[in-house]
Amino acid sequence: MNRFNLLAASVFLSLLWNCKEPEKQLTVPEKIANANGITDWSKVKELHFTFNVERGSTHFERSWIWDPTTDDVTMMMGDEKISYNRNEVDSTLVQTDQGFINDSYWLLAPYKLVWDEGMDYEPVVREPAPISNDSLNRLTITYVGDGGYTPGDGYDFYYDDNYIIREWVYRENNTSAVCMMTTWEDYKNYHGLNLATMHQDDTGYFRLFFTDIEVVENTP
Repeated sequence: MNRFNLLAASVFLSLLWNCKEPEKQLTVPEKIANANGITDWSKVKELHFTFNVERGSTHFERSWIWDPTTDDVTMMMGDEKISYNRNEVDSTLVQTDQGFINDSYWLLAPYKLVWDEGMDYEPVVREPAPISNDSLNRLTITYVGDGGYTPGDGYDFYYDDNYIIREWVYRENNTSAVCMMTTWEDYKNYHGLNLATMHQDDTGYFRLFFTDIEVVENTP
């Protein structure tokens, strides 16, 4: 190959390189979800967990098994056991399904940031977190429209520079009239899923935590 052909080939390759699409920039919700292992979610065949709430000396718990590939759900609470499919929820199952949405949201909120539709986001700001007073990044989301069980609710996610949530604030109907703030702590890894297993208020009187977490992976 002569010098002219070499030069032409070099220019052609350079043009091809410059024509490549720029790499997609991740949004803050996507970065939070990725930091918590959402890229490993495709491996999940079943998710088992027990949702626990303690207020002082009182204790409440209920357990779940969820197959995300089919949306089959089983709830177990005391002697009660209910199995259903989330695509076939009738009036007799609404309360159970609301419980599943609530309990799974506490466990999987970093993933819900990219799974859920109908959310508005406010620009991220840096400010002291409400419980620890640590300087953290705040992502505020609001559920809009009429979808879901709690349209209009708002959440402030306080996350560190590694995109790990450390605290959050929940606001019913996006107002300060009814709100709750807790920590996000005791992160544990389950086959790549980075899940916070403990949430507490600023007094320690309220504790919401997860036990019996098991991730069953798809078989090859």
